[in-house]
Amino acid sequence: MSEVKLTAETRTEFGKGAARRIRRDNKVPGVLYGHGSDPLHLTLPGHDLLLALRTPNVLIALDIDGQRNELAIPKAVQRDPLKGFLEHVDLQLVQRGETVTVEIPVQTEGELAPGNYLLEHVLNALPVEAEATHIPEAVTVSVEGLEAGASVLAKDVTLPKGVKLAVEDDAVVIQVLAAQVEEAAEGEGEGEEAAEA
Repeated sequence: MSEVKLTAETRTEFGKGAARRIRRDNKVPGVLYGHGSDPLHLTLPGHDLLLALRTPNVLIALDIDGQRNELAIPKAVQRDPLKGFLEHVDLQLVQRGETVTVEIPVQTEGELAPGNYLLEHVLNALPVEAEATHIPEAVTVSVEGLEAGASVLAKDVTLPKGVKLAVEDDAVVIQVLAAQVEEAAEGEGEGEEAAEA
């Protein structure tokens, strides 16, 4: 996993007014916490942070006020519900060699067996424990040839070396369902017509 370097500044102004001023300058207010230290309130570059957050569980190398360097991963991101711009970000301090618990996206590959089947992602992201500087971007699960009633459990997912499940082995990640047939709905309509006659 690559690191994204961001320059951050400590902030001393708080509240909605201060947050609006920060966002007007194309910056994002944030908080850095972890390892028993006091939370550190930061201002981060908006565009660079937005690009960094396109990668799930991105490792961010922070240069804080040009005096302090820290590693962090995003833990909570607040976006404007209508416009989608970043409103606030919570970052968790991490250290090289430290194990962290994160959720990694589940991707699928392959085609289901022929038939009228639906694929349900019970878990869109799989909770895992990984070394902070080696967090996988995603896991891929094969659904090739699966039929209705089949499921993929957490223990069936192939994880990269050094990554462990942080969820029960028998947790369902993906399952295949039979699609509902519309004939039943058509049959009901015929019954109503007969009743009206």
